[in-house]
Amino acid sequence: MKFSDSLMSNQKDNPWIVQKYGGTSLLNVGDSCDFRKHLEDYRVVLVCSARSCETKSKGTTNMLLRAAEESQKSDSDEYLRIVDQIAADHVQGARSVINNAKILKELEQQLYKDISELKNLLNATKIINEISPHSKDKIIGYGERLSCRIVHAVLRDKGIDAEFVSLENVIGQGKFDRVDLDRTFYDHLADVMSSKVRKCGDRVPVVTGNFGVFPGSLLANVGRGYTDLCAALLASGLGAKELQIWKEVDGIFTADPRKVKSARLLTTITPEEASELTYYGSEVIHPFTMEQVMRRSIPIRIKNVMNPLGEGTIVFPDNSVENGWAKSSNIPDINQNGNHFDTSKKQPTAVTIKDNVIVINVHSNRKMISHGFFAQIFAALDTYGIIVDLISTSEVHVSMALGANIEERDLQAAIQELKKLGQVDVLKDMAILSLVGKQMKNAVGIAGKMFTTLAAAKVNIEMISQGASEINISCVIDEVNAEIALNVIHANLLPPYNI
Repeated sequence: MKFSDSLMSNQKDNPWIVQKYGGTSLLNVGDSCDFRKHLEDYRVVLVCSARSCETKSKGTTNMLLRAAEESQKSDSDEYLRIVDQIAADHVQGARSVINNAKILKELEQQLYKDISELKNLLNATKIINEISPHSKDKIIGYGERLSCRIVHAVLRDKGIDAEFVSLENVIGQGKFDRVDLDRTFYDHLADVMSSKVRKCGDRVPVVTGNFGVFPGSLLANVGRGYTDLCAALLASGLGAKELQIWKEVDGIFTADPRKVKSARLLTTITPEEASELTYYGSEVIHPFTMEQVMRRSIPIRIKNVMNPLGEGTIVFPDNSVENGWAKSSNIPDINQNGNHFDTSKKQPTAVTIKDNVIVINVHSNRKMISHGFFAQIFAALDTYGIIVDLISTSEVHVSMALGANIEERDLQAAIQELKKLGQVDVLKDMAILSLVGKQMKNAVGIAGKMFTTLAAAKVNIEMISQGASEINISCVIDEVNAEIALNVIHANLLPPYNI
């Protein structure tokens, strides 16, 4: 009897759990006793992103984007070599984890068929010498398709009845355009996705995190976090008990544990805090993805695929206890160190650093300031698609911290526009240090202690900004001092226990 056969009689009434696996964790799916325990108690849905390697540049999605780029070069067939490399990587990975010869043979045939389709698509783009946004979405979708093929086979190899589910055509052509991308659109998407999953019956659905040709382009309108969004929409549509994001880390920490040795795992965190940490340097979860499940009171648990029995970090709203959510989701009253959660303490939750920041200072050269001064500044930046992370203003002076992903030509063009308004100074190799905490809102003395601590460590502050959310205090410092600043703030302002 298959492992899953013993579960079929009681699966129908079990609550849903959506598990999203990414990158390097895919080949470990199904190995842990934790996964099998979930199959006993829940109806589990697996959402897979494309495979990744030790470096981002060698990840499948990046390699597919490179292949698309190379296909547009008339004198190059490098794109075919890139695709062959992707094929070899997936076949090698499959052979390393699948024991059943018949299942492995079927899988390899499927993988080579997908690779052949991918080559045909790239050949077509080369012939017409054009890649539309929709074509690019379709090209990168092969990454999720290939990874799901392997995970589906891995589960079958372990005696778990699973079904491959492709969402590549789930939206449909012409039903929505870019102006329709409101809550109605995403609710519709959640319903359609969940309907496809429900059709799997008692089998474990293995779902492609790429959901196909998206209005206005999946990459352009959603970005590289589309697999997390897919999982969130599925959880929303299924009314799941929990959305789990499986990574290669134990959860969210009080600081980057690679830079701060004393960083501690956060057992719980609010969506507002997670959003701030994501924006200011930590790879947590995109705020838009969180919104899809939080508005339906579905918690998000971040767990480590290499440590499946660890608690991980739970993202849940402050009012969840009042709504009975904590009770239903078995949120602990006491953390791992035996400390009760005390939301009355107005203390920071975490500190983070965002590197490669550029600061632009604009000092007006006019004695009488036009009421359109600020508008002209932002119009100049908007023309070149430049986003401002932080801003500090006075009547005649504006300081702005900009993110790192700016084309140098766009930056220089924007600077030339800004010089028409006044004197412009540019500082590169800067960093944003952000102290985040929902419970420090309206607290007295936190900002003062933060800046005093930095001064004592001889870290110069270029710019200060209090976040509009009032749960974030940020400042801009020289990037060479970033790690020192991170450690001294963590040591002096973060409480010595999980909060």
